[in-house]
Amino acid sequence: LPARTAAKSLTRGNMGKADLRIDWATAEAARYACINWHYSRCVPVFKCVRVGAWENGQFIGVVLFGQGATPEIGSPYGLHGTQICELTRVALQSHKTPVSRIVAVALRFLRKQCPGLKAVVSFADASQGHHGGIYQAGGWLYLGGAETHAYRVNGVNVHPKTLHSRYGKGGQSVPWLRANVDANAARIVAGFKHRYLMPLDDEMRAKIAPLAKPYPKRAKEQDA
Repeated sequence: LPARTAAKSLTRGNMGKADLRIDWATAEAARYACINWHYSRCVPVFKCVRVGAWENGQFIGVVLFGQGATPEIGSPYGLHGTQICELTRVALQSHKTPVSRIVAVALRFLRKQCPGLKAVVSFADASQGHHGGIYQAGGWLYLGGAETHAYRVNGVNVHPKTLHSRYGKGGQSVPWLRANVDANAARIVAGFKHRYLMPLDDEMRAKIAPLAKPYPKRAKEQDA
């Protein structure tokens, strides 16, 4: 994902609350935020663009962008790899600014530094009780969802991308895993993820808008 390192930070007025500043974050800062402030407690295994957030001069976390779990992420929308990326982490400690606003300013920062980008995609993990409220508040388009899969290896659920990084192509083959890593390895349903997309220009929004679906409700609202 191309990005110019000599970038100016974006600052927004406090609007009676907190002064928000968005700028690049170091790998160390991103790792700390992900491990301490994100429910997954881990950093994505693939390369990321790290955008940091500060309130009144205090570091409050990161918004990470990257290629995501699949290189074909842009195919359904007619986009190639350098035109689309995935918002892979929003890892924040206690803060006053709404998350949707932090993400929106981070997107503007990213768009300014990467003018070739056409869209950003992100996922809300229903197994963690997430329905995508921050994306709904930010005006993202909802494109439905699907079941996700993982692998049960040595008693732990592991993402396919992680296994590929560890073992290469064999890492996503149950027979190979059973022969070389864990005799009881299995492919499992990991949960359901909602997909959201943010078009970064009017042309892309007009192209994607016909694919949009009604926003999903919170789990409690669905039960009701």
